[in-house]
Amino acid sequence: MTEEHGNQIALAEVWKNLRNGIGRVEAMKKALPIGVEDFKDIRENGYYYVDKTLFIKELLDLKGKVNLFIRPRRFGKTLNLSMLRYFYEDTGDAKKNEDNKSLFQGLKIMGQGGEYTEHMGKYPVIKLTLKSAKQPSFESAYSKIKAAVADEYQRHQYILSDEKIGEEDKKLFREIAGRKAEYDDYSGALEFLSKCLYLATGQKTVILLDEYDVPLENAYFRGFYGEMTDFIRSLFESALKTNDYLQFAVITGCLRISKESIFTGLNHLRIISVLDRRYSEHFGFTEVEVREMMAYYGVESRFPAMKEWYDGYAFGSTEVYNPWSVVNFMYDLYADANAFPRPYWMNTSSNDIIKDLISRAGRETKGQIEMLLGGGTLDIPLHEEVTYGDMRGSGENLWNFLYFTGYLTKESEYFRDSFVFVRARIPNVEVKTIYQSTVLNWFKESIKKEDFHDLYRAMEEGDARRMAEILNGQLYRTISFYDSAENFYHGFLTGILSQSEDYLVKSNRESGNGRADIMVKSPSLRGRSFILEVKVSDTVDDLEKDAEKALKQIHGKGYMEEMRAEGYRKVDCYGVAFFRKDCEVRFGNPRPQER
Repeated sequence: MTEEHGNQIALAEVWKNLRNGIGRVEAMKKALPIGVEDFKDIRENGYYYVDKTLFIKELLDLKGKVNLFIRPRRFGKTLNLSMLRYFYEDTGDAKKNEDNKSLFQGLKIMGQGGEYTEHMGKYPVIKLTLKSAKQPSFESAYSKIKAAVADEYQRHQYILSDEKIGEEDKKLFREIAGRKAEYDDYSGALEFLSKCLYLATGQKTVILLDEYDVPLENAYFRGFYGEMTDFIRSLFESALKTNDYLQFAVITGCLRISKESIFTGLNHLRIISVLDRRYSEHFGFTEVEVREMMAYYGVESRFPAMKEWYDGYAFGSTEVYNPWSVVNFMYDLYADANAFPRPYWMNTSSNDIIKDLISRAGRETKGQIEMLLGGGTLDIPLHEEVTYGDMRGSGENLWNFLYFTGYLTKESEYFRDSFVFVRARIPNVEVKTIYQSTVLNWFKESIKKEDFHDLYRAMEEGDARRMAEILNGQLYRTISFYDSAENFYHGFLTGILSQSEDYLVKSNRESGNGRADIMVKSPSLRGRSFILEVKVSDTVDDLEKDAEKALKQIHGKGYMEEMRAEGYRKVDCYGVAFFRKDCEVRFGNPRPQER
C-alpha cells in the first residue's frame, strides 16, 4: 500500500466518522422540560413543548373578566400563565416584543387568524406567583409575598421615566419596589401598579395570579389562616373588584375558595373547576398528546404502564394525564426503555390534607378509605365553594378537598335532591401509592403510643391465641389495603414488633433471599429469638390452613439455622396468616428429627 493510498483510506474514515457524528446530532431528541415553567425558556432552548396555545383562543372567545382556574398541583398552571404573559405583554421595548412574538411561531394560536394575533404584545401585564408563601408565621409569609410584589414592580421600573406619572405616585412606586411601604400599600399594590401602567401606556392591564391558595393552605395548617385571609382578600378586592384599569385577569389555584372568604362581591368572577367542560384540555396532557410524545421518543411500547400510573383524571368530559409525572417518566424511559414507573407526584406538594383525613378518621371514614384503596367508588355531594376553615367541619368537605386537589377523580356525575354528586375514585396507581404510603406512616406513628408488652409476653409464652387477639384488635383500628396485601401485612406486623426495646427486629421481605419473613431476637445470645412467617389467605376459611403452612415452611426450609449459627439456642417459630381484618397465629418448634 502506497503512502498516498493510505492517506486516502484515512481521510475516508474521517469523513465517515463526521457523517456518523452529524447523523447522531440530527437524531438527538429535544430535552424534556422537567421543572422548567418559563415559556420563553422552553421555546428558546429547544425543550419538548406540548402546545397549549389554544388556551389563548378560548380566553378571547369567552371574554371572561376574572377567570379562576382550579386544577391540581403540577398540572401546568404556572407554564400556562407564563405563556399568557409572553403572548399579551407589551414590554415597553419594541425589540423585546418582537422576540416574544417569535416564541409562538409554528404554534397553534398563530393559525387562528388576525382577530387573535392582534392581541400579541398589546397590554401591560402583571404576573404574580404566591407559590413560595409557605413560611411558618404570618410575618414571614407576608414578607415573602411583599418581596414577590416588589420584584414585579422592579420589572416595570421603566415606566418611572414617563412624565404622565406624578411624583407622589413615583414615590410610592419606589417604596413598594424597595420593600419599604406599609401594609395597606401592599394590600392595594396590584391596583396601584395597574393604574401606573395605564397612565404610562394608555392600555388596561392583564393580571395573572398564580397559585393564589398556597399561602391560604399554608396558613391554615400553620395556625394563622385569619390573618392571611384578610390580606389576600384586600389584595384581590382592590385588584379585581374596583379596578378601573383591569383588562382581564387569570387566577390559578388547586382549591375553589368561597367568594365570601376571598372574592367578596366579585360578581364577574368565573370559576372554572375540574367539572367544567370549557378549557378542559388546556391543563394536563390528553391521551393523544401523551401518545405523540411517546412516539417522538420511541417508547410507545410502555404506554400501558404510562396509562395505568398517570392517567385517570377527568376534567369536564376530557380524559387527562398528570403532566408532571408523564414528563418525569418519559425522562427515565428515554434513558432506559425498561425503567419502572414511580410516584413522581408524591414529593411535589404537601400531602397534609390526606394526613389530616387519615389521622382523624373514625370507623366509617376508615371503611371508606379502604373501599377506595380496593378500587371502589364514593358518592360525594359537591360543595361548589369551601374554605380551609370548613375542612374539619364534615367528612363531605374533606372529600371535596381531595377531589378538587387531584387525590380523587370523577367516574361519573349525577343530580339528585338539588345537589350535584360525583362518583369518585382514586385516579391511578401513582395516587394510590400516596394513600398507601400515608397510611403506613400514620400507622407507624400511631403504634408508637401503644404498649405491646402483652404481645411479647404472649410470644414468649407460646400463646398463639392471645397473639391473634392482640393483632386482630390492631387490624380493626387501622386502615388496610389489600391489592398489595403481603407488603401491607408484613409492614403491619414488623411495625408492631419493632416497638419493643428488648428485641431487635429484622425484616427479610425486601431482600428476597429465601430467608424467613421476620426475625426477632434479643441483643444477648442467651436471650430469646423468634421467627415469624406471614401468609395472606384467599378467604377467611383458609386462615388456619395457611397459618399451619407458614409454620411448616419455617421448619421445612430450615429458617432457624441462621439464628442457631449466630449462637441463639432458644428459637421459637410462628406462622401468621391474614385475611382482611382477621388474623390466625400458629406456634410450634421443630421436632428433634427436624433440627
